[in-house]
Amino acid sequence: MKPLNRTAIALGLALGLTAGLSAAASAADLKIGFISSLSGPVSALGIPYEKGIRAAIAENPSLAGHKVQLIVLDDASDPTTAGRNARKLVVEDKVDVLIGTSGVPGAMAIAAVAKELNVPLISPTPVTIPGGADTWTVTVSQSFPLMVSAVVERMQKAGVKTVAFIGFSDALGDLAYDSLKKSADAVGIKIVANERYARADASVTGQVLKIAALRPDAVFAGNSGTPGALPYLALAERGYKGQLYGTHGLINADFVRVGGTSIDGLQVPSGPVLVADQLPADNPIRAVSMNFRSAYQKANGAMPNDAFSSYTYDSYLLLGDAAKRAKGEPGTPAYRTALRDAIMSTKELVGTHGVYNFKVDDRYGSDKRAVVMVKMEKGQWKLAP
Repeated sequence: MKPLNRTAIALGLALGLTAGLSAAASAADLKIGFISSLSGPVSALGIPYEKGIRAAIAENPSLAGHKVQLIVLDDASDPTTAGRNARKLVVEDKVDVLIGTSGVPGAMAIAAVAKELNVPLISPTPVTIPGGADTWTVTVSQSFPLMVSAVVERMQKAGVKTVAFIGFSDALGDLAYDSLKKSADAVGIKIVANERYARADASVTGQVLKIAALRPDAVFAGNSGTPGALPYLALAERGYKGQLYGTHGLINADFVRVGGTSIDGLQVPSGPVLVADQLPADNPIRAVSMNFRSAYQKANGAMPNDAFSSYTYDSYLLLGDAAKRAKGEPGTPAYRTALRDAIMSTKELVGTHGVYNFKVDDRYGSDKRAVVMVKMEKGQWKLAP
């Protein structure tokens, strides 16, 4: 019998160990299931969402020692498709976390799947589901009550006594109206109209005629994206001279392009990221926001001109912070639970839109540090004094 070749044995063991480590590393990849509206009426928000997450991953391709795999699905602005996509990503692709989508109805559909299948969801869009110990969803978007209260405070200072509402005939419109009513009632501002339209509608002339006849001091629109320009265009055509307000869902380039001169003077709430360069130098949100701008430009070849791509950037920051504290290996139910628990216990995480603190019974992590008021001036959003 030939003597054993110790060098060959050592080499074989090393190769076997390397192969084993490679297999383990592959198995331990952290999978993100990302759903966004890359087509359809909500794509003006959904496309920036995808650009933001890709910029974040390009900047940090690994989280807590785990290589990140991003699986992207388009829900075509359809809530049913959003829910179906979420189920596929969890059941077939075995993702560890879901991020998405661009519209409130779609986000709610994904949240239902996340709860049913026990997978954490970080939503860049507000969700209208109750919190609780069995909640698997948080959102990095500011809550509508928080943002709309800043708008109503602005109205009050401007002497507004009556306001007309026009918004989408869906969950986002309901959320915006309910938030407006709560804040307006508290300060004695009367809501004189509650007009609605579908996202796919081509005209709101009838609704605006009713509003114009009431001559309100101001009009507040509860909508988002490119379809959000319709009321302002119609109001301008009718020569409305009152004050214009809206939600943070309007801060994207397509809305500004379509709105044109009809939205000049429009005031909306925003996260600080939109005017990061106008924030004080010692504001921690400024530093993170400027870093986001750099990462976005490097990944996409241009500076961001919206407030939506930074929501998914913040989603990734939140995931990265939680991954550092979550125990276990990706790809397992135990890890998904640990990741959910880590997300829910986030404390003072600085993002581009605010400083995040989450609790089990609260889906929203933002406070007043996440809100500034901005005004449209000749095609540019300016920080309102």
